[in-house]
Order: sequence, then structure tokens, then C-alpha cells
Amino acid sequence: MQDTIQFTGRILYLSRDPACIRRQLAGDAVSLADAAPLRDDVSTDEITPVTTMLVYDERLGSYPYVGLKAGDEVPIGQDDVRKGGFEITVAGKRYGKGSSREHSPLAELSAGIRLIVAESFERIYQQNCDNIGILTTTDFDVLRRIQAGEAIPIEHFLRGRDALTQAIIRSGGLMAYSRQVLRADTEPQAAAEGDGLTLVEKIIRRHLHPGTEQAGPGSGVFVKADWRFSHDYFTGMSAHLMHRACGKPAPLRDPERIVAFHDHLVLAPQSVPHVKGGLLPRVATLVQGHHDFVLDYPVRHHGQLPDGSGSEGICHALMTERYALPGEVVAGTDSHTPHAGALGCLAFGVGSTDMANSWVTGYVRCKIPETLRVEISGTLAPGVTAKDIVLELLRSDPVRNGEAIGAVFEYGGQAVREMSVDERATLTNMVAELGGFTGIVEPDEQTVAFLRERRGISFELEDWMKSDPDAAYRRVIHIDGAGLRPMVARPGDPGNGVPVHALSEPVRVDIAYGGSCTGGKRADFDGYHEVLKRGLERGLRVAPHTRFFLQFGTMEVKRYCEEMGYLPVFEQAGVTLIMPGCGSCANCGPGQSTSPSEVTISAINRNFPGRSGPGSVWLASPYTVAASALAGRIVAFAQ
Repeated sequence: MQDTIQFTGRILYLSRDPACIRRQLAGDAVSLADAAPLRDDVSTDEITPVTTMLVYDERLGSYPYVGLKAGDEVPIGQDDVRKGGFEITVAGKRYGKGSSREHSPLAELSAGIRLIVAESFERIYQQNCDNIGILTTTDFDVLRRIQAGEAIPIEHFLRGRDALTQAIIRSGGLMAYSRQVLRADTEPQAAAEGDGLTLVEKIIRRHLHPGTEQAGPGSGVFVKADWRFSHDYFTGMSAHLMHRACGKPAPLRDPERIVAFHDHLVLAPQSVPHVKGGLLPRVATLVQGHHDFVLDYPVRHHGQLPDGSGSEGICHALMTERYALPGEVVAGTDSHTPHAGALGCLAFGVGSTDMANSWVTGYVRCKIPETLRVEISGTLAPGVTAKDIVLELLRSDPVRNGEAIGAVFEYGGQAVREMSVDERATLTNMVAELGGFTGIVEPDEQTVAFLRERRGISFELEDWMKSDPDAAYRRVIHIDGAGLRPMVARPGDPGNGVPVHALSEPVRVDIAYGGSCTGGKRADFDGYHEVLKRGLERGLRVAPHTRFFLQFGTMEVKRYCEEMGYLPVFEQAGVTLIMPGCGSCANCGPGQSTSPSEVTISAINRNFPGRSGPGSVWLASPYTVAASALAGRIVAFAQ
């Protein structure tokens, strides 16, 4: 990249005022003061809604911000950004939160956006920008300098970035940098661990690329990935980027350690917007890109069920059920990859360019993170779950103030030690919503039992697999687990948490949804069954005006429910069962709303606008979802 950059295009301020955005689209120039207040928490679901993610190349340039909400409106339409000649986007806090989809920055880049200015950025989003050549900064003074016609030195966009990231930005992107530096035949060298380290720091040290010169907190490094996985939304894009950089066929590193999942789009034929919008041919094209990679290379694959009703399982859940082990490094093309951190491994989400690079080199880039220790004391009350803990964390001051961005959430305390691995996975899975890098739980006898019972593995814990007593933490958050009560998150953001008992008026429920990677595990189905069985004993079924959908996270969960005798109870209660797949959680399958007036209570992980259809989504635990389905309004389960 050149030493100085001249910006000549227009600035697009993502204002909370839809009229301000429409003025800009009509050709008017507005100032930062005119646009205030700016939109905070712009998610990748809004930059590129799932229904736009059916191409994986420059055609994405037609779609940036078509899901962006300003007030109660969605003012930006297809091709508006490209036609408007915009080159710079400006927004508020936590820009790019949510899904790790690289479609979002690629859509911005393809529409002509070269620079994003925001108060803060989500880790994966900013890393994706670095990888493909979009510049980012939190310095709003650069807008004044650009408007004055000043050429901006590249050093301006390197401030505060680690040395590795600076080198990648200077190179114009990750693939160009890796061709110069990384060799595919290198193996990590055993590193002295030292004292005062967290578990994640120890795992990183054991996986560092041998060319690493500095490995302290904040340093950018490459680590050897024990497992790399992609899913059908991203496999085609990753393969496209890999072939563009390395030719075809590309020299894959350890292909037996690469896993591809057809899970996100498998239920598209049952999705209202995909069917009505005529999107299925484009879905087929995207899925074909995934299958072409699987056919061209000897990688592991988990695909569609023979009858087409679903998939073998959702990627995060299957990685935990089948592959990940304590102490390993797992990288996946999804922000909920930390799910597997429940086993005591380092699992984190990456974008398509990072995945393409890891396929060839075996290494994946990360920044050595700081760690937040979350100490959850006491025993949880009956009907209170890990989901309630996360919703409480999401509304806490440290998270709302951005103190958790990019950090590891290390969970501990009596309540965590008493949890099953399934429940721990909810804690680690939803670090994506908390803004963290990943989540992890120290492996213990619960972990050993899970591996023995679920996978037939006799695993022995090693002495190093825990944080040192004098490990350094960014901060320690204490939660009184015994004092927690069932929580919900109001529509619009997972951080809108409120105790169920504090709701000021009844909330009618049209759809109740239990499933996804977060709410589709064995322990979650134990909760659904407990509530529904109790309801049937009292003469209750799903409320007449409510539809209740339960979706298995994997086929192993379905088999478990069959063995436990749960299915007759679900049928008697009036539940609609769905085979595994991301489905409604990604607005791509049964359980999604079809009208803005519909209200859903859901056990999924996020409720950003449009996430599960045009209606409003409340987040809750499996117990609260099932109880609300029976009551037809939001209620907690009283045991």
C-alpha cells in the first residue's frame, strides 16, 4: 500500500436519523454535527443481511447497509452506496458487531468504501477489514483532514495496532503478507511457559509459529490450528480467495484437519423469504461453491440428511461433539466458534481470508488477548441457566462500556463447576454477543466425563491445563449465581436484558423457538421436556395463538431425545420439531417471523433487527421459552 492515501469520494454518516441518511443518498453533503447522534452497534446482520449473502465475490457491492435501521426505517437500498459515490463510512461504537461474515467488509469494499471511521470496532470485523484492504480508524479528526484535501499518511491507520497487523495492512492484506512470510512446512516449537499465565496464554504459547519474535499481551501472532472449519456461507468465498492467491489446486496443509459443514443454508427450501423472494437458485450457487471445495480436496465433511430435512448438525455443536479437545486451537468461520471453549480449548471465529490462509499454511492469525475472569458463585436456582447468566453479563457495566471487547472470558466459580459441558457451551458460545475474543472453561472431571460418554475417549487432564494462581486479568467480574433470576432480552439487541419478573406488562408470544447452536443441546432439551411434561400434567398444551418450534442442534441430540422418551411429550404438547440446521436463527428456516407485528421468544443467541424475520425477538433460556409457549405470553418457569 502507498505511503499516503488520498480520499476523493463522499462521506456517508450512518446517523440514527433516517432523514439525514436519505439526504446524503440524494446527494446532499452533511457534517458530523448534522449527522449526530451516530448509530452505535451497527451489526454485520445490518450491513449484509443473510438474504444478501448468496454471492461471495464483488457482486456484494450492491448490498452494503440494506438492513441498517435508522429510527424505525431501513433507508438504504440496493446499489445506493455505490451509486452515491461514497468512499468513507462513519459510525459510532462497536461497529461490525455480531456475525463474523466477511461478506460485510467485502460488500463495503466492492461498493467503493475504502475507510471506516468509528468510535470502536468489533475484533473480527476489523480483522476482516485488515485482511482485504479496508482501512479503519477511531480518530474522527481524520475526517476534517480529508475534507481539507489532505493526503493521509499510512502511519495514521497503523496507530495502536500490533506489529503483525501493521505489516499486513502495509502489504495490502493477509494473503499477500503470508506469501512473503509463512511457510506451510513449519511446526510450532515448544516454548517455555513461565509463570503467571492464563490458560489461553498457555495454549497460544504451545501453538506459536516458530518465527514469532514477541508474544506478550496485545502482540499479533500466528498459531498452529489443530482444527479449521468452515460452513456453507463461507466455504465458497474462502476457496475463491485461496485460489485467487495460490492458484488451483491449492496446496492444502493437513486436509484431514479441515472440516466443512453444510448447515447454515440447509433449511432454505423451508424459509419464507428465500422461497418467496426467488432466492433458492442463488442459494444453490452458494452451496455449490461449498460442495466444489469438498469434492476438490480430501477434507472432512458433514452435510445434508438423505431426505433433505436438515443437516447432520450445526458446526459449533459438532466440533464439540466430535473433534475439539482440551488444550487445542480451533478456528472457524463463525463468530460462535467459541462454543467449543467449553472443553477447555482455544476456539475463535475468523473471516474467509483468514480461513483461506489457514488452509494453505496451517496457521491462523490472532492477537494475544487479555482475559476477563468471570467468577460465578453459589448454586443456580432451579430454572436459572447459563443463558440467564449471559443475559445478566450483557447488561453489566463492564460489557456495556466496551471493557470486554477483544478479551477472553474465562468462566469459573462454584456455579460453573456444577454445570454440564452443554451449559458451559452456552457461556462460551455467547462471548460473540459479549464482544469478546473467545470464552473458555478450565477442563475438569466434567470435561473428562463428557469426552468419555459422548465420544468414547479416555482423556487425561495435564497439569498445565489451568490458569496460574498469579495469572494477570484485565479485571474480575463477580456474579452472585445464587441470586440470579430468569432473564429475557428485549428486542433489538442481546444487551437489552431485564429480569422476567420486572416486565411491567404482559408480552403476548406468537412464536416460541428452542434450538440453534446455543439452545439445541442435550441439556437444553432436558429443560424443554421438563417444562412441557409439567404442563401436560396440569392439562396445559402450547397456547392456541402460539407456535412452538424445537430444533435439534445435532442428530446426536435427536437420538438422545428418542432414547429419553422426550418425543411423545413434545408431540402431545403441540410442538413442531425441526431437524438440525441454523434455520430461523439465521432467518433461513422454520420458526422465523413473517410479519413485523409478530413477537418471538427464542433461545437463540442474538436478536438484532431482522435476525429471525421482520418481527421482534425476545431472548430467553430454554425454560423460559417453553414456559412462555404454554402460557402464550412471556413468563418464567416456576418450579
